[in-house]
Amino acid sequence: MAASRVRPLPVTGYTNLNALGSTRAEILDALAAGRSGLAPPSEEFGFTTMVGEVRTELPGLTGELAPWSTRIASMAGKLAADLEEPLRLARKRWRPERIGVFLGTSTGGAVSTERAYRHFVAEGALPADYNFQRQHTFSSLLHVVGELTGARGPAWMVSTACTSSGKPLATAQRLIAADIIDAAIVGGMDTLCALTVLGFSALQAIAAQPCRPFCKERSGISLGEGGALALVEREGEARVLIEGVGETSDAYHISAPHPQGRGALGAMEAAMAQAGCAADEVDHINAHGTGTQLNDGAEAQAIATLFGDRVPVVSTKGYTGHTLGAAAAIECLFAAYAIEEGWIPPSLNSEPFDSDMGIQLNTTLLKGDFKRVLSNSFAFGGNNVSVLLRAP
Repeated sequence: MAASRVRPLPVTGYTNLNALGSTRAEILDALAAGRSGLAPPSEEFGFTTMVGEVRTELPGLTGELAPWSTRIASMAGKLAADLEEPLRLARKRWRPERIGVFLGTSTGGAVSTERAYRHFVAEGALPADYNFQRQHTFSSLLHVVGELTGARGPAWMVSTACTSSGKPLATAQRLIAADIIDAAIVGGMDTLCALTVLGFSALQAIAAQPCRPFCKERSGISLGEGGALALVEREGEARVLIEGVGETSDAYHISAPHPQGRGALGAMEAAMAQAGCAADEVDHINAHGTGTQLNDGAEAQAIATLFGDRVPVVSTKGYTGHTLGAAAAIECLFAAYAIEEGWIPPSLNSEPFDSDMGIQLNTTLLKGDFKRVLSNSFAFGGNNVSVLLRAP
């Protein structure tokens, strides 16, 4: 079905946390310099790989939230604190029960449970301070973010693998249009854990060296961690506008994309249809670009079908690694940087470029007037999200 036109949604504040840093300045400096955040993991997994770890010190939660203090909850706390000023203004405009919280994650607090289980194996009992409900479950993150921000509206988690933190944008879009809420805190976070690192290794999808998106010699992904939050409102002073969110589920295969990228193509088309935007009005694409043979080939085919080789394409996973449930939100904010800053970074480790792909892969810092940017995120099971951002 053709997507209905929607009113653009103002993003009045946002914040990002990944292997490049925890501040806008740190992240922009690394992107502009073409400096990767990938490095050997601090934990031994039994094989060689590179990961994008968050090396920023994360203060734990305190006071009544101390029992919820885990690595992923600390990420959520850092991001929520960074949103305090736009949230302060939003709370003057909207009642707390009209501000929602919609987040995405892939593994939630799995790393905390892994550590607790290691303690159990070594000591015969779980750590005294471990609580599954507070430290593992997805709902614990909703509780933490709700308490820290004062949002009291509808709240839920999305867990659809690598699209998890992109789908909350569509949720906010629909609930604001339905007059159920006036604003929402959207985004998501994920941490590195053995479950995902060993799982992708079992799929033979992890590269030993930094990932090489769209490279002829690409051999797999590099995993990462981090998170991002954005505040979207019915009205307000927009940093950028969410003009369209396209969602598809092609269900071609449990872990492989459709070889012609049909789901990816449909998601991009749906996002543009919501905006009433033609292909020649898109100035840049932040690609999903994981560095695997199947994903990059399918996505490139979808992009080439819709845009040809006119639009500069970048994958930023060479900087942060694939942050899984956080990837859609983190990379959507990279798209926002392109609009606000007027440049896009080089796609790292992509040469020799696979020229059979038929796209324009950007491998240098490129300055320009990027008014409309697509950000793609594609997941297991053929679950696809494409977000179209526009300058205010």
